[in-house]
Amino acid sequence: MPSWRRVLPSLPVLQWGRAYNREALVSDGVAALIVTIMLIPQSLAYAMLAGLPPEVGLYASVAPLLLYAVFGTSRVLAVGPVAVVSLMTAAAIGQHAPAGTPEYWAVAITLAFLSGLLLLSMGLLRLGFLANFLSHPVISGFISASGILIAASQLKTLMGVSAEGHNFLDLSLSLMSQLGQVHVLTLAIGAATVAFLFWVRSGLKPLLQRLGMKPRAADVVAKTGPVAAIAVTTLLTWALDWQVQGVKIVGAVPQGLPPFTLPLWDLGLWQALLVPALLISVVGFVESVSVGQTLAAKRRQRIEPDQELVALGASNLGASFTGGFPVTGGFARSVVNFDAGAQTPAAGVFTAAGITLASLFLTPALYYLPQATLAATIVVAVLSLVDFSILRKTWRYAKSDFLAVLATLVATLTVGVEAGLVVGVALSLALYLYRTSRPHMAEVGLVAGTEHFRNVQRHTVVVSPRVLSLRVDESLYFANSRALEDRINNAVASRPALEHVVLQCSAINDIDASALESLEAIDLRLRGAGLKLHLSEVKGPVMDRLKATEFLHGLSGRLFFTHYQAIQELSPEVA
Repeated sequence: MPSWRRVLPSLPVLQWGRAYNREALVSDGVAALIVTIMLIPQSLAYAMLAGLPPEVGLYASVAPLLLYAVFGTSRVLAVGPVAVVSLMTAAAIGQHAPAGTPEYWAVAITLAFLSGLLLLSMGLLRLGFLANFLSHPVISGFISASGILIAASQLKTLMGVSAEGHNFLDLSLSLMSQLGQVHVLTLAIGAATVAFLFWVRSGLKPLLQRLGMKPRAADVVAKTGPVAAIAVTTLLTWALDWQVQGVKIVGAVPQGLPPFTLPLWDLGLWQALLVPALLISVVGFVESVSVGQTLAAKRRQRIEPDQELVALGASNLGASFTGGFPVTGGFARSVVNFDAGAQTPAAGVFTAAGITLASLFLTPALYYLPQATLAATIVVAVLSLVDFSILRKTWRYAKSDFLAVLATLVATLTVGVEAGLVVGVALSLALYLYRTSRPHMAEVGLVAGTEHFRNVQRHTVVVSPRVLSLRVDESLYFANSRALEDRINNAVASRPALEHVVLQCSAINDIDASALESLEAIDLRLRGAGLKLHLSEVKGPVMDRLKATEFLHGLSGRLFFTHYQAIQELSPEVA
C-alpha cells in the first residue's frame, strides 16, 4: 500500500454496506424510530443546557449522525449532544459571549470546529492511546460531579428564578438567595415532570408487562416517557394560558433544515478555546469509546479507537458546518439503539432523517413547551450518571485512586469542569510517578524441591549468604533508578559474605537511558568492591535494547536464561 494511503481515513461504511439486507433495514428502521423519539427531547434539553437555542440541539443531531455512519466502526453508537459535553461547552464559551446571543452561538460553532480538527488530527496520527491518561476513577469522579453540577444548574429553571454561578457553591448560594422568589406553578410543573420521568424509568415497563404487553413493546412505550411529558405539559400550558401566569416557555422554534454555518476565523479566540476544545475532545472520545466497546463486546464485535477519533472528528466538523455544537457518542441513546435491535450505523442515518422531519414539521408545536419540562428531562437524565460507589470501591482497593477521585469531585464542584478534569489527570499522573518511583523490590529465595523463587518475607525459602537475588517489580526509568541503587548499596553494606548480586528481570518491561546509567554505576561499584552483577530472565524487547549498548560487553557478571540456572552456577549448594 502506498505511504500516502496509510494516512487517509478508512470508510467502514464500505464494509457493512456491502452486506446490507432487508432484515438489517427493518431492524435499523425500528431502532431509529425509538431513538428519534428519545433524541428529540434530549437534543432540545442539552442545547438549552449549553446556553443555546433549543433548535441547535436538533441541528447537532443530523450531520454528525450521517458522518459517523460513514466513518464510525461501532454498529450501534448514537452520536449527538450529551449532558457532560454540553456543560463543558457552556463553561468554555460563557466567558466569550453572553448566553442566548448570536455571538454565543458562533463561538459554540467555532468550538465544535476546533474539537473536530483536534479529534481528526489525533485519529490520523494514531493518538488514541492518549485517552489512557484519563483513568477510570478520574472519569467516574468527573462525570458524577458533572451530573451534580448539571442538576444544580437546572434547579433555577425548575424553580422559576434567576441564579448564576459556574460552580456548585456559587449556584447553591445564588439559589438560596432566591428561595423567596420561587414561582409556585413552575415548580409544580417541574416537580411533577421529574416524578413522572423517574416513575417511567423504573415502573412503567413492568406495569405494561403485567397488563399483557410484550417486553419489547413495553420497552418502546417506556422510552416515550419524555415525549409524553413534553406533549402533556405543552398542551396544558396552551389550554390554561400558563405562560400568562409567569411560566417560561420555549417560544418560537425556527422551522427548516440545519443552516450552513462557518466558524469564526479569529486566531485569538482559537487560542482561548484550544484547551477547552482539547478537554471536550478527550472526554467525549473516552465516553464514546467506552460505550462503543462495551456494546460491541456483547455482540462479539470490535471497534477501532483511532478510527473512532476520525469518525468523531468528522461528526464535530459536520456539526460546526450545520449550526451545531460539540457532540459525542451518548451512553443512554446508544444503549437504547442497541436494545432496540440496531444492526448497522444505517440506524443513525434513519435517525438523522427523523430529526430532520421533526425540524421541518414539529417545531411549531414546541412553542408552549415549558422550560421547566426540559429542565426536568435533564435532571432525570444526569442523575443516573452520579455514582458515589466509586469512592467506597477506591477507598477499599487503592487510597491513591480514592484521592484522585475525591480531588476530581471537589475541584469540579468548587472550581469548574475544566479545572476538575485537569486536577484529576494531573493528580493521577503525579500519584503514578510517586508509586513507580518507589518500586516493589523483593529479595527472593528458592522454594525447596522446585525451580521457583519467592519473596523471602512471605515464604519459607532457601537462600545463600554469598548471593543476593533481587526481583524488581517495575520497569526501570529515571524516577526509580536511584531507589534500585540505594537498595543494592544497603544490601552490600550489611552482608560481608556477599559475592554476587543477581537481578531477576522478569517483571522489568523497559529500561530507559537514566536507568541504564544507574545499572552501569551499580556494576562499577560492585566491581570495585569485588562483587559481580548478574542479570536473569531478561525480556526480549529489553534485551534487544541492551544489545544495542556497551553495557552487556562490560558487565562484570553474566546473563542467565532463568534465575534457577543462575543459582545452580553461583550457589550450587542451594540448588
